[in-house]
Amino acid sequence: MENRHRSESVTIAQSPDVLYAMVSDVTRMGEWSPVCKACWWDDEARGAGAWFTGRNITESRTWETRSKVLVDEPGREFAFAVNGDRTRWGYTFEPVDGGTLVTESWEILPVAEPTYPERFGDRAEAEIAIRADGASKGMRETLAAIKRVAEAG
Repeated sequence: MENRHRSESVTIAQSPDVLYAMVSDVTRMGEWSPVCKACWWDDEARGAGAWFTGRNITESRTWETRSKVLVDEPGREFAFAVNGDRTRWGYTFEPVDGGTLVTESWEILPVAEPTYPERFGDRAEAEIAIRADGASKGMRETLAAIKRVAEAG
């Protein structure tokens, strides 16, 4: 189960409500994510159960994913799962002295577990480790960018 969950945190001099509003507006994700360059809502629905599409770009490829909002609690938490049940990304907002502790998390969900050995065979654990390390690096970059934007006003 190692490498199935990662999280990174940063304190941002802004209120939980402001930070939640930034992050839960998925159309802004391209402003700070190093991989997800654009997102759009799939229809007019918002909140838990709503779906959106994201366009991801790396040096080696471009792809789109659909994600389902799992948790939508203003000022507290926003989370979604890629393909509705594969990989969970979440943000929590905790008031602290000097602002808000924002934690971004990434987790491979149980339904996705069997797909790694099916796809990668004996390399499954190595591939999961690569994804986990990439998620950690991306979360640090994303949180730093959110901090810059939020604290700039």
